[in-house]
Amino acid sequence: MKAAGPANPVKTVDHDPARLLTLLRRTPDGATRAIERNVAVECPVAIEVDGFGYAVMMMTPDRLDAFATGFLLTERLVDRAADIIAIEPFSAERGWIVRVTLAEHCRGRIQDRVRHRTSDTSCGLCGLSGLEQIARPVTTQPPVPQARAETLFATLESVRGQQPLNGLTGAVHAAIAYDASGAVLAAAEDVGRHNALDKLIGLLAQGDASAPDFLLVTSRISYEMVDKALVAGVGLLVGISAPTTLAVDHARAHGLTLIALARRDAMLVAHDPHGRFDQPRALAR
Repeated sequence: MKAAGPANPVKTVDHDPARLLTLLRRTPDGATRAIERNVAVECPVAIEVDGFGYAVMMMTPDRLDAFATGFLLTERLVDRAADIIAIEPFSAERGWIVRVTLAEHCRGRIQDRVRHRTSDTSCGLCGLSGLEQIARPVTTQPPVPQARAETLFATLESVRGQQPLNGLTGAVHAAIAYDASGAVLAAAEDVGRHNALDKLIGLLAQGDASAPDFLLVTSRISYEMVDKALVAGVGLLVGISAPTTLAVDHARAHGLTLIALARRDAMLVAHDPHGRFDQPRALAR
């Protein structure tokens, strides 16, 4: 995915993603001792779009500009990063506020979304008021992925190296973009798996890197993760955990190659519309 960045400079003011805390370590024999451990920071981040309060996300407060960009893209509030005029993160008493200004031709979307949203019928996806709104349009056909199976197995060796915050805290998810050869193009981490993927999509949209061949996430693959991959315009999504039924259905409906439970010794091909992989019959149609 490649797009121009915001028209105006973005304020990239972030908080430390980890904090050193003193905890008590206890062993089965009853012994205890105080230890210091880095703990992943989680705090509320409120997203305000053109003056409308749109969502509050519980997340790691770093790369907030990239997160806002990816979030607005996957929410279909903008079509490209250039539709975002400004992104301004502000530290608040209990968390962060990210104020976003959209181009004039996109402003009707946030007004319509907020107008139709109700607080007591939310189905769990940001800005949606009823189940019928989940099926949001996918306007592009995913490209044919070029990576081979052996490339995917090889990339699993690189995942740990793209997780510095998880290495420090053991508590965050990662989303990583690769080219067809398995080279890393960009990576992002967050306590929330959706937030990590939105950060990655935002980084790709803001930057000048070539379009990724596939994305890898270190979490289970849900409907939302597949939907975000479709918005990112990639042809292949790989997850190291299991998929949900709705995720597989969504990938199959829109032609996204989907691989789950990716391990060094095996992986589960959930959908392979282009015959790039030998698909097992592990998931019934």
